[in-house]
Amino acid sequence: MKTFRFFIIVLLIFVSSNIEARHIYLISVGVADYPGIKNDLFLPVHDAEDIYDLYNINTNTTSVLLTDSSAKKKRIVKEMRRLFGKAEKGDIVVLFFSGHGLPGGFVAYDDLLTYEEIRQLFAESKAKNKMIIADACYSGDIRENSAKRFNDPKNNIMLFLSSRGDEYSGEYPKLRNGFFTTCLLRSLKGGADTNKDHIITAKELFAAVSAGVTTLSQDKQHPVMWGNFDNDMPVMVW
Repeated sequence: MKTFRFFIIVLLIFVSSNIEARHIYLISVGVADYPGIKNDLFLPVHDAEDIYDLYNINTNTTSVLLTDSSAKKKRIVKEMRRLFGKAEKGDIVVLFFSGHGLPGGFVAYDDLLTYEEIRQLFAESKAKNKMIIADACYSGDIRENSAKRFNDPKNNIMLFLSSRGDEYSGEYPKLRNGFFTTCLLRSLKGGADTNKDHIITAKELFAAVSAGVTTLSQDKQHPVMWGNFDNDMPVMVW
C-alpha cells in the first residue's frame, strides 16, 4: 500500500449526484483452507486481505475481515447483520467474497451461504447503496437464477461477479490473487481510469476487469456486472 501514501482515496461506490455517501461498511471474506484438504484453494485469503486493505485506505470505512475458519456461515451472517445494520440511508454496504462458489450460493468455511440469505440480509439494511463483489466459481448464477430477487427499484444494488454461471473462476498459484481480484485491484487503484479524470465509473471498471480476466484466463472466464445502477456511477474517486 506504499504506492498510495501520496494519495487520499475516497471510495464512492453507488454514489449518484443526489446521494451523499457518508460511510462505507465492508465485510471481506476469503476461504482457502476448507475442512480437510480436498477442497482447498490457494489465493482467496490474499484476495480478502488485499480488498480489506484497499478499502481501509479510506478512513470513512468500517470493515471486518473473515478468513478460513473464522469465515463460518453463522459468523458471516452475524457480521452482516451487525455491521450492515449500522448503515444509514446514504451509506454503502459491500460484501466481498472469495472462495468456492456453487450454483445457488457461496461456500463459507462450513456451509453454503445462499443468494437468498444474502438478499434477505441486504434487505434488512437501511442503506440504499449495496454491492456484492465475488471471486467465486459460478458466481454469475446469481444473475441467471436470482435476478428478480435482487431487483429492488428503491435501492442501488450492484453485483460484480467473477464468472458466468457455468464458468470456473481461475487462480494461478504464482499470482498473489485470483484472476478476477488481480484485475479488480489493479483497476480500482487507477488502471480503469481511461480518461484520467481520477474517477473510476462502473462502466470503466467492468471494461478494464473484463478485458484483464479474459486475457489471464485465455478467454475461459468472463466477469458479469449487473443491477440497478447507472453506467457512469462513480465507483472510486482518487
